[in-house]
Amino acid sequence: MHNIAWTRSLGRWTAATVFLLAAPAAAVAQTEFHYQYGRLANPFSGARHFTQILTVQQASIWSLGESFVFIDILEDGVADGFNDLEFYGEWYPTLSFGRLADRTVGTGPVRDVALIGGINFDGDANVLKWLPGVRLSWDVPGFVFFNTDVTAFIDASSGLERGGAPRTTDSFMFDASWGAAFDIGSQSFWFTGHAEYIGAATNELGAPVKGWILAQPQLGWDIGKALTGAANQLFLGVEYQYWRNKLGVDEDDNVAQLWVMWRL
Repeated sequence: MHNIAWTRSLGRWTAATVFLLAAPAAAVAQTEFHYQYGRLANPFSGARHFTQILTVQQASIWSLGESFVFIDILEDGVADGFNDLEFYGEWYPTLSFGRLADRTVGTGPVRDVALIGGINFDGDANVLKWLPGVRLSWDVPGFVFFNTDVTAFIDASSGLERGGAPRTTDSFMFDASWGAAFDIGSQSFWFTGHAEYIGAATNELGAPVKGWILAQPQLGWDIGKALTGAANQLFLGVEYQYWRNKLGVDEDDNVAQLWVMWRL
């Protein structure tokens, strides 16, 4: 998987807010711009470089489900074939059984069940992954949303033959994502993020691709509200990234990064 800018599965569904979840069935969308800065590992060389990540992401609700898409642009300032002004993206549309049936589908803390169809793509490494699966949306006190996804992780990449990263055997993914808004005194905060496990595989050269754990919690202070009174627009905070077996090799990330979010 050399040269893949997979440093962000970031914030799958993290753009969802009370506004989106309370919206009517008509389509509604929310767009965000994120900036991150931190010292991340090149898993194939072991070197660590300060990396800038600019993200454009959008969460939306349509009549029968939801959609989340983001595109990252990554640059680490080092011409080493990894994160060299690279782009990477993911898209996750869902089809809600509750919206199809026009009633609550679930029991106990499960408030909805949905089909999910994800796609992960990397331009420079010619990587393409399909992630069909099932989502459970949970009713967790204090959280705006809490979702768990179980999907296949199907490799449809072009592989070495066309100059890309090595193709791999298929695997699976488990992901949990969340968002919670809270106040401390007069200050407002947004706690969001996701954690995933992707199972082990084998690449087309016969080499093992280790299963990995990636967790990316984010904590943001509503600095726009604090300084100007304009709430839910500009956040300043930190993202902590823990990535065990980054991109399937024996290298880890364990780092805090500057995180700035501008919400339209």
